[in-house]
Amino acid sequence: MPFPSPHFGRRAPAPDLTLDPNRRYIVTLYTNCGEIGIELAAREAPRTAASFAWLVGRGFYNGLTFHRIVPGFVIQGGDPNGNGSGGPGYTIVEPPPADIRYVAGTVAMAKTPRQPPGASGSQFFIVTAADAGLPPEYALVGRVVSGQQTVEAIERVPTTVGLDGENSSPREAVVIERATLSELPSG
Repeated sequence: MPFPSPHFGRRAPAPDLTLDPNRRYIVTLYTNCGEIGIELAAREAPRTAASFAWLVGRGFYNGLTFHRIVPGFVIQGGDPNGNGSGGPGYTIVEPPPADIRYVAGTVAMAKTPRQPPGASGSQFFIVTAADAGLPPEYALVGRVVSGQQTVEAIERVPTTVGLDGENSSPREAVVIERATLSELPSG
């Protein structure tokens, strides 16, 4: 699949959404490698989960790519620029839970080293390592609940050296064709 054109300048207004902490919310990422289901951490990270859901609801992630793949560590997507430099035009800050560990299946928001702990925009990562060993600085989004085989397929996409000097730029496009939000009864 060819790489889609970057969505330079894609923006979204700041979130105007709250999620009921007593409900379950599932974001499904439909990628060209398969589907990934993510249960949002509406109770543990209400502002971050609501921001992610807000972006999904506005179609922000549709057509964006996984621009960073580091086997045995993370896969990262959600940048409208397609290179790790973009975001939605706003930042929220919600410190992650004090006891957070970034283990396989954890979905968290990416941030720059200059941003405070818990800062987030639109870029997110899915941990593929048993334990990524990251400090508790990355806002929690949720957890992969289905499509682990898709996460693994994305992790296997060949990479080249990216702008940051890291061997993490996919040679083949991994596209989020669309993202949807479903609400389920708690339980």
